[in-house]
Amino acid sequence: MAVFVLGKNKQPLMPCSEKRARLLLERGRAVVVNLTPFMIRLRDRCQRDCTLQPTLLGIDPGSKETGLTLMRLEDNATDEQAPAIRHVLCLFQLVHRGFQIRQALEQRAGFRRRRRSKNLRHRKPRFDNRTRKKGWLPPSLQHRVDTTMAWVGKLCRWAPVTHLSMELVRFDLQKMENPEISGIEYQQGTLLGYEVREYLLEKWGRKCAYCGTGDTPLEIEHVVAKSRNGSSRVANLTIACHDCNQAKDSQWLADFFATNKGLKKRLKANGLSAEVRLERVQRQLKLPLRDATAVNATRWALFGAMKSTGLPVAVGSGGRTKYNRQRLGIPKTHALDAACVGKFDTLKGWRVPTQVIKAMGRGRYQRTRLDKFGFPRGYLMRQKQVKGFQTGDRVRAIVPAGKKAGTHTGRVAIRKTGSFNIQTEQGAVQGISWPYCTLLQRGDGYGYHQIPTTQH
Repeated sequence: MAVFVLGKNKQPLMPCSEKRARLLLERGRAVVVNLTPFMIRLRDRCQRDCTLQPTLLGIDPGSKETGLTLMRLEDNATDEQAPAIRHVLCLFQLVHRGFQIRQALEQRAGFRRRRRSKNLRHRKPRFDNRTRKKGWLPPSLQHRVDTTMAWVGKLCRWAPVTHLSMELVRFDLQKMENPEISGIEYQQGTLLGYEVREYLLEKWGRKCAYCGTGDTPLEIEHVVAKSRNGSSRVANLTIACHDCNQAKDSQWLADFFATNKGLKKRLKANGLSAEVRLERVQRQLKLPLRDATAVNATRWALFGAMKSTGLPVAVGSGGRTKYNRQRLGIPKTHALDAACVGKFDTLKGWRVPTQVIKAMGRGRYQRTRLDKFGFPRGYLMRQKQVKGFQTGDRVRAIVPAGKKAGTHTGRVAIRKTGSFNIQTEQGAVQGISWPYCTLLQRGDGYGYHQIPTTQH
């Protein structure tokens, strides 16, 4: 993974390799600015002394996670026939916390409703008096736009980004070609079944819903067969391998899991039972279209925010991204999807670790913990810092002896007593005394860890 480099006047330079960064630090030509993501600042060079290359930042927006990829472009501007080649520098996977924001807002609304109805039972509701500006998004959705743009801004400050590329839902070509299209004609166009198939593949993890097989062609399957008056709504559709699709035929789902010996044999080979798998399928079928709706609601807001950066923004469809990924034999991840957005010929250097960035927030105002019935069960301390540390800081604890002896590096959660918890990549370590801790990096509202290349 490339290392970010700043000039002596803090202007972004081209990222360098880890080996070169280590040599610059050993020779005293650079100093460390940030540990995660790792960044150095040169002492003897500035931007005008260096040669910069075209750099592209690819974005693949998602409901729960957004992929960001920083790439170097080969300068082929003088030759229009030359192939477009991208070199991956860094892969990032940004994990949003929209669901936690939604839960917090619902809880806060419950507290407010209880306060206001305690002694004012007959007051008229006033929620209709509020107005919202044009383009308003719920806080859980606005968080996705704000967090993505915050990291786009950071990467533009850390690297000389010249272009932006974003995956955007394809325009409705049927409506553009035939404005009078309606009803069943609108549904049965050239893209009939494409978006539904992509949604089903994402919903079921690109595996057969019945036996869990993933290394085989998958087919769209009606859970309740059409011969039994089953509809073609998404709630009645799933993805199945050819064997399961043929074996199920028009059976009811429960009967298929109970009587089919071939299915039971395949499930047993995967360490599953028919009862557990049936329960999972039934639960998965009831999942709403929440994620698809979230992406659909925020895509234009994010695109407008991208344009406000002043950089040229190119957009590509999901079909183009999938075509590029399959053509080059690249695994499907959010970060690598961001690298495959748009039109290009070759992608090089994509086998690098992915930096996972998880939005954690910067604390909360609520000072009371509640039990499951809504009654207070404890109070949180009011000060943000204890012994110079605060929750979210990255620390290294060297414990000389005892059950927790060793070196622990990670995100700290403070306590008033001075006995801290440290969240490491291997798990949480509790009860670390504060004198053993050394501050590495102040908390910025995010947690970090890496996914090795072998897990792509």
